Amino acid sequence: MGMTQTAQNEPQVLVPLTTPEEVDQFLTEYPLAAVFKAGTCHKTMQGFGVLETFLQRHELPVGFIRVVDWRPASNHVAQLTGIMHHSPQLILFQDGQPRFEVNNWDITPEALAPVFAQHVPVRAGQGSVATDDNAEPYRRLMRAFLDGQLSEWAFQDQYVNMFRDDASLRSQREFELLSRLFGDPDAYHGGLHQLGAPQERGDLKARVQALLTELG
Repeated sequence: MGMTQTAQNEPQVLVPLTTPEEVDQFLTEYPLAAVFKAGTCHKTMQGFGVLETFLQRHELPVGFIRVVDWRPASNHVAQLTGIMHHSPQLILFQDGQPRFEVNNWDITPEALAPVFAQHVPVRAGQGSVATDDNAEPYRRLMRAFLDGQLSEWAFQDQYVNMFRDDASLRSQREFELLSRLFGDPDAYHGGLHQLGAPQERGDLKARVQALLTELG
């Protein structure tokens, strides 16, 4: 076993790029790298979830910028590349030059597959990615509902708002689990009344209990 075994199993590390200097250092250090700009809504969670599935199979250093917190770093990337800022946004760099960018809802498996196939080396084994993976706020909300502290409507309202504002870097699995209860919050364009009755998809309590169990 020894050291090498653990090295292979270590999750891929995402590098936070908090300043313009860190951006430059990251792009100098890695001839092939990607920068992921994380916004403040679940689009970021979903976009990162798609990226994460590719990172499990490909060797690619990823630097991420939380746009709201680290705006100078984000602006620096826009100036370096001439690429208009979006969030979420994924930019692939080769030797410090942008080769490919994809934004918002376009961060899909269909968009990334050809780029990864063409530019990014495949891993020897299946890798894992260190994501933000903290579902605790959702668990707390679900437990409160199951304990009878929240009505179905109040629970739906709070859950969908939390999900809509979630800018975590989450795995594809977690994104899919969390969207299982009420679907995609963007489908309702801000009108939560359009969500319909909370129990439309079957007994809500049973579904919440099942989701809690799966989230572990």
